[in-house]
Amino acid sequence: MSRPELQAPPEIYYGDAEAKKYTQNTRNQQIQRDMTYRALELLALPSDQPAFLLDIGCGSGLSGEILDEEGYVWAGVDIAPSMLEVALEREVEGDLFLQDIGQGFGFRPGSFDGAISISVLQWLLNAETSHPTSSPPHRLNRFFTTLHSALRNPSRVVLQFYPSSDDQIQLITSVAQKAGFGGGIVVDYPNSKKARKVFLCLLVGGGVGQQQVPQGLQGEEEEDSKARCERRREREKLRTKSGKRKSVKDKDWILKKKELYRKRGKEGVPNDSKYTGRKRRAVF
Repeated sequence: MSRPELQAPPEIYYGDAEAKKYTQNTRNQQIQRDMTYRALELLALPSDQPAFLLDIGCGSGLSGEILDEEGYVWAGVDIAPSMLEVALEREVEGDLFLQDIGQGFGFRPGSFDGAISISVLQWLLNAETSHPTSSPPHRLNRFFTTLHSALRNPSRVVLQFYPSSDDQIQLITSVAQKAGFGGGIVVDYPNSKKARKVFLCLLVGGGVGQQQVPQGLQGEEEEDSKARCERRREREKLRTKSGKRKSVKDKDWILKKKELYRKRGKEGVPNDSKYTGRKRRAVF
């Protein structure tokens, strides 16, 4: 089986130089960007509403930059200190946590409005030791059980990953269902060896039995990608009457972000005032 295009060695082995090199690679940036936008499409969040998202395996914040551009508040978890150091150097907006997702999460119940993950889930299938708690089923169970608890009801999770067999897909989906999730697998371009992408689209609450799993993309990837980019540009034009992209950090965005911070119990959030989001005049 050929090596997946974005699948790198487990990030725990990244050194500082490797982490920076991985982040600066323009191909990695584009692939990460495309798959993050696709994950957000599948997440199907209500438009014009603030949302607090969890980026699982956030790395150096490449996906987080897209979440910023789309106006979301987010927190990221990753197992690699070196990748998080690069994220800090890049001054990403999200809160960052060093975390082995196979040990589960410690977030308060109902903390997040949704979650995404790009090219990470497959690493939970590696047993690092012979101890029973290191087995893939055990690590998957801790991951999905604590993730389910951390999400509000209703909400959705989109996890893009690279399975090496149908048995792996069956194991992952069965453990997720036992943890309380609905949903299932979405496959984009199933007939293409190069463009095929697998997403696990999970549903929390809201009558999960009645909700339908989104359809995967079909046809030619290049043509479909152009069409989706065009739709994305049209959405951006609608954000302002002038047709220009709305500034992510305008007054409405700042107020929504402060509101989310207050709901999360974050201390030191500035009070709203008539000066909130006001642009300073240039001084010459």
